Amino acid sequence: MTNWQNLDFEVIRQILKDVKSIAVVGLSSKPGRASNEVANYLIENGYDVIPVNPGEDEILGRKSYPDLKSIGHPVDLVDIFRKAEAVPPIVAEAIANRARYIWLQLGIISEAAYESATAAGIPIVMDRCILQEHKKI
Repeated sequence: MTNWQNLDFEVIRQILKDVKSIAVVGLSSKPGRASNEVANYLIENGYDVIPVNPGEDEILGRKSYPDLKSIGHPVDLVDIFRKAEAVPPIVAEAIANRARYIWLQLGIISEAAYESATAAGIPIVMDRCILQEHKKI
């Protein structure tokens, strides 16, 4: 069992209180998709959600970017809705763009991403839904 599985709820609570901007990688424009519902919830709860989806120009009334580097400024948290095998290069980009936290949604686990983020000193949450965790606080 690795450290990410033992992440204390107090750490998650502090992350969610600390962040203001959240880049959602893999955000779908389709209502009913988990990423769309989560992003809507985050917006309703005061977060500055930045869509990252190369196939969309705008999602939820916000400009969508093809990748993290195109945003042009660091974001507090990168929330990833992609398959585990697609995660390591996204995490590398998040590190290069000085994200403060990285979050992999429920069902997404990448030991390589965990190792990269940890080595860079960036806290990473894996296999948890940010919406469900936020509702707990």
